[in-house]
Amino acid sequence: MPGESTAEIQQAERVDHQLIRGIGIPALTANIISSTIGAGIFVLPAAMAKTLGPAAPLAFICCAIAMVLFVTCFAIAGSRVSLTGGLYAYVEVAFGRYIGFLAGVLYGLTALGAVAGVVNVLVNSIVIAVPLLDSVGMRIVLMILVYGSLVAINVRGVRGGAGAVTVVTFAKLIPLLVFVCAGIFFIHPANLTWTVWPGSKSLGDAVILLIFAFVGIEVALMPSGEVKNPARTIPRSIYLALVITTIIYMMIQLVAQGTLGADLANYKDAPLAESAVKFLGNVGRTLLLAGAAISAFGFVTSDILSSPRIIFALGRDGVLPRWFAHVHRRYRSPDVAIITYAVIGFALSITGTFEQLAVLSNVAVLLMYLLCCAACWFLVQRDIRTESGEAGFSFPAMKIVPALAIAAIIWILGQAALNETSIGNDTRAGLRLAAVVLAIASVLYFVRTSIERSKRANA
Repeated sequence: MPGESTAEIQQAERVDHQLIRGIGIPALTANIISSTIGAGIFVLPAAMAKTLGPAAPLAFICCAIAMVLFVTCFAIAGSRVSLTGGLYAYVEVAFGRYIGFLAGVLYGLTALGAVAGVVNVLVNSIVIAVPLLDSVGMRIVLMILVYGSLVAINVRGVRGGAGAVTVVTFAKLIPLLVFVCAGIFFIHPANLTWTVWPGSKSLGDAVILLIFAFVGIEVALMPSGEVKNPARTIPRSIYLALVITTIIYMMIQLVAQGTLGADLANYKDAPLAESAVKFLGNVGRTLLLAGAAISAFGFVTSDILSSPRIIFALGRDGVLPRWFAHVHRRYRSPDVAIITYAVIGFALSITGTFEQLAVLSNVAVLLMYLLCCAACWFLVQRDIRTESGEAGFSFPAMKIVPALAIAAIIWILGQAALNETSIGNDTRAGLRLAAVVLAIASVLYFVRTSIERSKRANA
C-alpha cells in the first residue's frame, strides 16, 4: 500500500512539535467561516436569481448536501492526521510524497489565485471610497500595507493570527446580519413564489456556480499542526461552520430575492447594496458596500493565517528546500513560509494575473477535494491515528462517504465540462491548464528527487 513510512510521519510530527497548538473550536470555526464567506456573497444572489429565479434556494440546498459529504471526509482525515498542511498532509500520509506534492500544487494554485484576486477587490473598494488613492503607485502602497500588516501579525504567533481572524470574521458578518435581520420584515412573499420545478440544466449550472462559494474549508485546515485536540476540534468546527454558513447564505438570498423580486438579476455588481436601499435607505447601501470591503479583508486575513502552512509542510517534508520549514526562534511561527507566501501573493496582485488563474483555481480546488476524499478512505482502511493514539472521528457506514463524495465531484466536473456554456468552456480550459501545471510540477519534483538521491549516494 503506498504511503508515508512510520519514520517519515514521526519525523514530520517532531518538526510540528516546535509549533504551538493554540487553535481551539471558536478560533478554527471562525477561521473556516471567514475563509468560506468571502466578498462573493455580496454579488452572488444576482447570479443565482438570473439562473433559477425564485427557486434559487434549491441550489444552496444541493450545494450544502455536497459539502456535507466533502467536509465529512475532511473531518475523518483531519482527526487522524494532525500534521500542519491540512488536505496536503492527509493526501501525503495516504498516498506518499509525490501525490501529496501534487495536492500541494493544486492547493497553491487555488489559494494564491484567490488571495491575489481578493486583495485586488479590497484595494478597488478602498479606491472607490477614496478616489484620491486611484493611482498605480497608491494601489501598490495599499497592497504592501495589507500584506505587510498581516505578515507582521502572523509571524508574531498563531494565537495573534487566529485572534485577528476571529475579530475580522465578526466585523464582516455584522453588515450581513443587519441585512438579514432588518430585511426579513420587508420580504414580499410573491417574490419567492415558484410553481415550476427548474430544469436539470438550470439547476446544474447554478450548483456548479455556487459550489465555489462554499469552498474555503481547506484553507482553514492548513494549520492542523497548531490545533488543540484535533480529533475533537476539527470535526466540531467543520460542521458548526458549515451550518452557520449555509443558514447565512440562504437567508441572504431570501431577503435579496424577497425585496427586489425579478429585478435582483439586474444588479449584478452590488445586489445586496441595492436590496438594502429598499428598507435601510442610503445608509444600508453604504453599510453593505463597506461590508464587501471588510469581507475581502477578512478572507485575506484568514488566508495569510492558513495558506503559508503548505509551504512550511512542503519544506518540512523535503519537497522544497528545508529552510522553508524554518520556525521563528522567539515566536515559534513558520516565518519564512509566511513571508514567502505573502511575497508571491503580492507579486500576483500587482501584475493582475488572477484573471488568468481564476478558472484554474476553481478546477484545482475540486481536483484537490477528489484526492482528499480518496485519501480519507485509505486512512480509515489503514487505521491511521494521531500521535496520541486516538482512533479519530468515526461513525457507522463511514467508508461509504468518501465514495459518495468522489461521485459528487466527478458529476460536478463532468456536468460543467459537458455544458456548451461559458461555464463549460471555462471548465475545459481549466482542466487543460491544470494538466499542464501538474506535468511541469512533476518534472521539477522528479529532478529534485534525483538530485537528492545522488547527494545521499555520494555521502
